[in-house]
Amino acid sequence: MTQTKLFLFIALIFAGGVVFGQAANETDKFILLAKDQSAPLFKFEITKGKVVSFNDYKGKIVLINFFATWCAPCRRELPLVQEQIWNKHKDNPKFAMLTFGREHSWEEVTKFGKDQNFSFPLLPDLKRKVFSLFASEGIPRSFLIDEHGKIIYLSLGFEEDHFTELKNLIDSKLN
Repeated sequence: MTQTKLFLFIALIFAGGVVFGQAANETDKFILLAKDQSAPLFKFEITKGKVVSFNDYKGKIVLINFFATWCAPCRRELPLVQEQIWNKHKDNPKFAMLTFGREHSWEEVTKFGKDQNFSFPLLPDLKRKVFSLFASEGIPRSFLIDEHGKIIYLSLGFEEDHFTELKNLIDSKLN
């Protein structure tokens, strides 16, 4: 096998893992946290110019999602998040969703949200300050945090089975 073919083979294997997704676990070398660990505390802009602390979300079930506008699996996942999670639970005071655009500005996430007709809040993470507390690479990533601040679900990539598992877990926690 030539060096070029070997490189392409390895690149395709890596891309397949990102495109098709996997449950994040001990084989995910880019994950920095594990299930049952406390979520890190951090501050972020909830609206342009208004900074809040993740600690303000204690007592709620919080879905944290990291995406990028150019990411094909993210573009497949986010419409389902809108339809099957956000639309169902957005008015529940015990639920919050924080969707961070990794390496994106306010302008970019706002335009992307409008272009895709998303009604959930999209938040910038221009310098990966929030993302770097959870992982070093790989999107989309989802973390479900319980009302005590513990991680109860985490995933990398997009796969319908994993998305259904996440959705069902959110439903069970909020119903």
